Amino acid sequence: MKNQMSRQEFIALIAMMFATIAFSIDSMLPALPEIGAELSPEAINRAQMIISAFVLGMGAGTFITGPLSDAFGRKPVIVAGAATYILGAAIAWSSTSLEVVLAARVLQGFGAAGPRVVSLAIVRDLYSGREMAKTVSFAMMIFTIFPALAPLMGQGIIALAGWRSIFLAFILFSLVSVLWLGIRLPETLARESRRAIRPRLMAAALGEMARHPTVRLSIMVQLLCMASLFTMILMVQPVYDIIFDEGENFPIYFGAIALFSGSASLLNAAIVVRIGMRRIVTWALGSQIVVTLLMLAITATLSDQHLLFWAFLGWQTAVFFLAGTLMGNLNAIGMEPMGHIAGMAASIIGAVATVGAAILATPMGQMFNGTLWPLLISILFLSVTGFVLMLLMSRQEHRQPV
Repeated sequence: MKNQMSRQEFIALIAMMFATIAFSIDSMLPALPEIGAELSPEAINRAQMIISAFVLGMGAGTFITGPLSDAFGRKPVIVAGAATYILGAAIAWSSTSLEVVLAARVLQGFGAAGPRVVSLAIVRDLYSGREMAKTVSFAMMIFTIFPALAPLMGQGIIALAGWRSIFLAFILFSLVSVLWLGIRLPETLARESRRAIRPRLMAAALGEMARHPTVRLSIMVQLLCMASLFTMILMVQPVYDIIFDEGENFPIYFGAIALFSGSASLLNAAIVVRIGMRRIVTWALGSQIVVTLLMLAITATLSDQHLLFWAFLGWQTAVFFLAGTLMGNLNAIGMEPMGHIAGMAASIIGAVATVGAAILATPMGQMFNGTLWPLLISILFLSVTGFVLMLLMSRQEHRQPV
């Protein structure tokens, strides 16, 4: 079906739907101390679970959102996802119990899987080949700004109306995006092109992926890398606030690091054809091990908190930058042998890696004890495990380039 939007308007809409995830996660970070103090004063660290609960719900939603959009159309699934997201945000806004807020965040994450997954399907429906790549690239360029701005936006909302108002901002954001899509974009998947949901095919695809060594190992490594990123996100605000007394400046530092780290995808695009995906992932994980060991040594020997803070900023920047070279390559490695079930494979990889990462990162985040050690040791453990799995993958593939 012909898209009645201009290219620029369409890219802006897709970027806004992509940004739902970043806005829902990163804008909550400045609110965690207040939420912990109000809803869980006896164990403030439990407030971190507001982040992992959202990620858990999003991962679960990712598993079914793609097949649902293939069966019922793109717009109904996005609208249903937005309604679920808004319901979760409304419940969280009105709740006085952390347990209810966590349940609401799982619901919110489940709904957010709609725009996350289906927006890419819409791009595929309307564009192909280089035009598709160009459209997604422009949308992702806009999307990379949101992780940088979201904590600052969250801090501003908290200053104006308190932490609960962030959930009202989520509702407004979702309403604007879904109304924009509903009014301006026609349904992009014709009825004759829709495919019924077949649980047997889904089970068969899952079994095939589990039996393929490269796919299996790539999912495990992606899970570990996402767990590293989530663990960092869970602990980073308390690190700034409690260890370094930089809580007020956290959104500024976080935003600057996020903007710089966004350039990692440009570097990856420039070198991946020449070096290969598997080698880049292995090198990136090895580099993460080296910088984390260096940071552990600095933490153990440096007593000057000011210098330690700047060392931590450098380490955090390195971890975020390296993550930008990991996720896309790992996803491509896992998808390459699964071209015949690409749509289903994408849903399974995204769901398993996201849910597994949330389950792994949540207890690590709860280990925060007012020092850098839990964060550094967690990242080191995840990086070493991922590095070993990449070496195993290389051995099983007889070192053939990807």
